[in-house]
Amino acid sequence: MNKPTKKQATILKYIDDFTVDHDGHSPSYREIQSALGLNSVATVAQHIDNCVEAGFLKKTPGAARSLEVIPYETHKETTQLIKQKISELNRKLENGEGLSEEKIQSIRDDIIALKAAAKILDLDI
Repeated sequence: MNKPTKKQATILKYIDDFTVDHDGHSPSYREIQSALGLNSVATVAQHIDNCVEAGFLKKTPGAARSLEVIPYETHKETTQLIKQKISELNRKLENGEGLSEEKIQSIRDDIIALKAAAKILDLDI
């Protein structure tokens, strides 16, 4: 997973600090725009969407003030778990004596699925 850009890190820090200071309520897009001197609410929305897509931020569709920063450590843990599982599956294939063709294909499919999930989540696998 890539780290946030400088702009994303600034936005994420602001959202996180605001949420802590306001009893768990995240800032509105206008509050983010004003606090960070951004040009428009549309610019804020684009940055927020990019952060959500990159996995740095979570929001509930249709809910106001629902932004939640996802700690970077969570991404590192997820990466480690996926790598560990892929490694375990590869060992099963290497020591695959006695495995049926169906089981071998199932293991290969699992590896492909894990790698695809990692790619979607933009994790460094």
